[in-house]
Formats: sequence, structure tokens, C-alpha cells
Amino acid sequence: MDPDFSPGGGGPSFEFAFNEVNFSDRELRIEVVPGDDDAPGSSGAGAGGGGLADWARHRKRRREELLKEKGDDGQGIDSSWTVVGTPVLRVKTIYISSAILAAKSPFFFKLFSNGMKESDQRHATLRITDSEETALMELLSFMYSGKLTTTEPTLLLDILMAADKFEVVSCMRYCSQLLTSLPMTTESALLYLDLPCSISMAAAVQPLTDAAKDFLAIKYKDLTKFQDEVMNIPLAGIEAILSSNDLQVASEDTIYDFLLRWARSQYPKPEERREILSSRLLPLVRFSHMTCRKLRKVLTCTDIDHEQATKCVTEALLYKADAPHRQRALAADAVTCRKFAERAYKYRPLKVVEFDRPYPQCIAYLDLKREECSRLFPSGRIYSQAFHLAGQGFFLSAHCNMEQQSTFYCFGLFLGMQEKGSMSVTVDYEFAARTRPSGEFVSKYKGNYTFTGGKAVGYRNLFAIPWQTFMADDSLFFIDGMLHLRAELTIKQP
Repeated sequence: MDPDFSPGGGGPSFEFAFNEVNFSDRELRIEVVPGDDDAPGSSGAGAGGGGLADWARHRKRRREELLKEKGDDGQGIDSSWTVVGTPVLRVKTIYISSAILAAKSPFFFKLFSNGMKESDQRHATLRITDSEETALMELLSFMYSGKLTTTEPTLLLDILMAADKFEVVSCMRYCSQLLTSLPMTTESALLYLDLPCSISMAAAVQPLTDAAKDFLAIKYKDLTKFQDEVMNIPLAGIEAILSSNDLQVASEDTIYDFLLRWARSQYPKPEERREILSSRLLPLVRFSHMTCRKLRKVLTCTDIDHEQATKCVTEALLYKADAPHRQRALAADAVTCRKFAERAYKYRPLKVVEFDRPYPQCIAYLDLKREECSRLFPSGRIYSQAFHLAGQGFFLSAHCNMEQQSTFYCFGLFLGMQEKGSMSVTVDYEFAARTRPSGEFVSKYKGNYTFTGGKAVGYRNLFAIPWQTFMADDSLFFIDGMLHLRAELTIKQP
């Protein structure tokens, strides 16, 4: 008879030969011993019962334990895999084909060919815990047929663990595919990110861990909305969420503040906290898009190694001073994008230059992408990050407005002061935009205004043209797809 093709196993099916004496050359003796999962209140012995939380609590093994079971040097094979003297609960004997098992598993290949007593006898012995029995039988069946009889998540996880233990990569891959196709929850996603698979097998479950990362990044896209919930998510989940470019936050300052709070909550010991921040968390922060005000606080943070903080801040300042085309190249490069790509910030980053003399003065540069401007129509707004002058907070906002004296829409730019009591500040201001062919900023409007808390000043029609003309004329307003705006503020104190 011709063997059937098996999609799961990636080759022909030998299902007809499983546990059949006429197609086998050996006997596999499976000794079942008590395991940790047999304690009172456990989720059951290998039946896949209970939820994922039960599975994680009773079944998950540390990576170090698995490596110890497989041998520190990765060479010798202890087919009993248990402590001598552990009582045997029951014994199950099945007929096997050493050629089929050896073809699917390096473990069984070594077991039958490395000169151990099992390699020249008609029987081999495996000793497993009670909770592994169902998973092992499913695994052995898979090695013949290339398919499983279950889609139950906890049992699939048990089979995945058994496949990792006995080095059956095709089954690990198949379990990963099935788990990826099932509905995911925060609980399951975090569990998939924490599977103790050996390093050599990690590629087989990469699609599952990638799907788990994507799920968490999408679910917690609006970090502000879920901030309390995310505070209880473990490290692997935090890394998945904060690696996303689509994360919606007010600014990168928010990310930095959140990570400090999370690290202080999860790692109360200062030494451990500094290590986690240094090696795992700070690489997730895009310092180049933080405000200079917050970068100064980074340098004085006692939870961060000073040398590392100095390096991060210096790199961020060099990026801010770089030419726009160089910034875009760094953000688009596959190697550097994790450091320099912008997220979906609710407030647009600014480049700010401050002066103390002869008057308190600052120049704020706001760059808007063409697609961002397009999304403003017909009544949208974009707000910038806050910037400070003489201790007072200001911001810029771009609007699509209806021109008051006519019926057409236009592009507006406004300067606002953050609300802080009844304090008033008188500011000389000037708005400018970079236009071609000169590439220099051209002044559009200037004036003098006395701000009080919450007040704003600006121009509903910055370019004195209809919206359609503004958006259509790329050669005039959009340089390399960007609109470059500048606001200059000066406080002339008496």
C-alpha cells in the first residue's frame, strides 16, 4: 500500500504502522511515575484539563530543568529521565519502528544508534511523569501520522513541551500553527512568550511567539487607556507592547515615565531594577523623540547607570540636530528604526532651540507629514508636544478651518499656553514656513500677544490660500513629503 501524504508531519503518513507488531522492530516500555502535577488540586494527569492558568502553574518547566534532563553537555542520553528510586505507577508497552522515530527525532536517533544498551536491544525504556503520558502518546502517534487528535489549548501545550523534550521539530511547528489559529487572550499570549523551549528549537515556535507579540501590541495599543492593567503584565509582555511603532501615547516622555513606574513596582531591589532597565527596558525607549526637558531628568535618574544615560541622551541630541533627510533615513533603516522611528504620538515631537540672552527666547520647529495634513480635513487638529519659555509651557497646533470671511477651508497654525492659574505672559511671536526653491524659512505672520492660562493666538489661514490649493501644490509647501513650520517666541522683560 502507498502511505498517505501527511501535511502536519511534512511527509508520508505511516499511521497504519503505529503500535502494530508486524511493522515494528522494537518495543518501547513507558514507565509512568508521579509528577508535581499529581499534588492535590492539580489540573489532572496529562488530560489537558483546566485552564491555561492551571497549565502554567502545574505544567510549565524551567529552561534549566529541561537542559539538565537532556544532559549538560548535550551528548549523553538518560532514557529514564527521572530520579532513581521513584516509584512506578504503571507501565505501558507499545510497538515502534526505530527507523520512523529516528527519522523524526534526533533524540530517538541517538537512542538507537549511539552504543547505549537500548541501541542493540529489542526494547527501549522511557520514564515520564503522569502528566506527560497523554502528550507523549499524541506525540508518538504524530511521528507516524503527522496529525493530532486534539485542538484543546492546554493539551496542545503539553504536546509542544513533549515535542521539545524529545526533539520532534515537526510536531513543535504543527502545535505552534494550531495554537496560532486559535483565539488568543492576554493570558495565553503571555504564556506563549514564556514557553521554556530549548534554544535550538526556538525557530519552530517563532510564528506563535510573533503572533502573541502582535496580539499584545494591538490590544494595548492605547497605553494610556490600559495603563493600570499593563502595570501588572510581566517583562516579556512589556517588551512586546513597547516594541510597537503603532503604540498610541501622548509622547515618548510618557513611555519613559511608565517604564520607571513599572520597573520600580516589579523590581523593588535597586540592583535588580537597574539591571533590568539597562539590559531590557531602556533599549525600548526612543530617546530621540523625548523632550529636552525630560532628557535632562534622564541624566539625573538614580535608577539608570549614569554612563548609559549619558550615551542615550547624547545620541538623542545628535539625532535632533541632524538634517531632516538623515533623520528619515535612520527611521527607515531596518537596523536603526527601533531607536529612531516615531510612534503614533498624540502630540507631535518638536525640535526646540532655547536662548537666555539678551532676552528669553526659543525657536520651535514642527514638521508635519503630508498624510498628517491630509487627515486634518475638514475639521481636524494636530497638537505638538509642550515646550517651555521662561518657565512657562507652550504648544503649537495645526488646524483645518473654515475661513471666516468666505466659504473655503484653509490651513491654520496656532500658539497656545498651557493652563496654569491666572498668570499672564506677553510674548513676541513669529510664524514661518520653509518653501522651495530657496529651502529657507519664510516669515508668514508676526505679532505680540499677552497670554493667560489656556489662551491661544494664531492664524486661521496661514498661507492665505484655500485648503485644496495648499494640499495640491507639493512643490511649494511639502519638501520631501514634509511641511516644515517654525515658531519663534521672545519675552522682552522690562
